[in-house]
Amino acid sequence: MNKKNGPIPFLLLLFFALLIFFPIAWMIVTSIKTVEDTFSVPPRWLPTKVTFDSYKMIWVNYPLIYYLKNSVIVTFFSTLIAISMSCMSGYAASRSTSRFKKPFMIFLLVLQMFPAIMLLIPYYQMLVTLRTINTLRGLVLPNIAFTLPFTTWMMMGYFNTIPRELEQAALIDGCNRFQSFYKVILPLATPGMAATCIYSSIQAWNEYMFALTLQTDEKMKTLTVGIAQMVGEYRVMWNEMMAAGLLASLPMIIAFLLFQRQFISTLTAGAVKG
Repeated sequence: MNKKNGPIPFLLLLFFALLIFFPIAWMIVTSIKTVEDTFSVPPRWLPTKVTFDSYKMIWVNYPLIYYLKNSVIVTFFSTLIAISMSCMSGYAASRSTSRFKKPFMIFLLVLQMFPAIMLLIPYYQMLVTLRTINTLRGLVLPNIAFTLPFTTWMMMGYFNTIPRELEQAALIDGCNRFQSFYKVILPLATPGMAATCIYSSIQAWNEYMFALTLQTDEKMKTLTVGIAQMVGEYRVMWNEMMAAGLLASLPMIIAFLLFQRQFISTLTAGAVKG
C-alpha cells in the first residue's frame, strides 16, 4: 500500500472488486442450491445443502451439447478470420504513408459507434440473399464485421511499437515485403495477436442478438440463446440457469487470466507513439 496516498485508494479498489465479484459469487452459490433453497422466501444467501444436481440436469433437460458445439465453432472461425485480416490490415495501416490513412482509420473507428440492432435488418437481408440464414456461417460474418474495425486498431497500435528498421534489414537481406512481414514482424506481434484473439473471442462467444434472430433450428443455436431459453412459462429454474451460465463463462475467464498481460499491453501500445 502506498503510504503517501493512504488506505483510501486501496479501499476503493477493494469496494469495486467486491462489487464486480458479487454477481459471480451469487451465480456460483445459486448453482449448488437445491430447488427449495433457490425459491425460499426470504432468500437464503448460503445453501442449506450443497448439491450438484443442476450441473447434471442441464445436460439432460436441454440440448446443451449442441449449444456448446455451435458456440465453439462460431467463436473459433470468427476469431481466426478476424486475427488474420486484422494482422494484415493493421500492418498496412501502420506502415502506410498515404494521406488517406488517418481518415480511413477514423472511419473504421466510427463504425464501432453504430448499434448492432440498427444493422440487424440489413444483415438479415444480406444473409437471406446469400442463403446463410440458420447456418453457422451466417453468424460468423456479422461477428467478423463488428470485431474487425477495433481489432485492426489494436494491431496497428502494436505494429507501431515494432521498429521499421527490422523489416528494412530483412529487405536488405533479400526478403520481399511479404516475407519480411511473415518471418520477422509477425513473430514479434504474438502478444498483440493474443490480445486480439481474446477480444474477438469474447465478442463472438457472448453475441446474442444475431444468434437469436438468424437461427431458428434448436440444434443451431448458441450458448447465449440456449441459456436465455431456460426461462420457463411458469417459473425459472434459477439453479440450472446459473449452472449453465457458469459453465459458459469459464472458458473466457480462463483465457483472460492466462493472457491478461498481453491484452493490457496491446491496448496501451501506441497510446503515445502514433
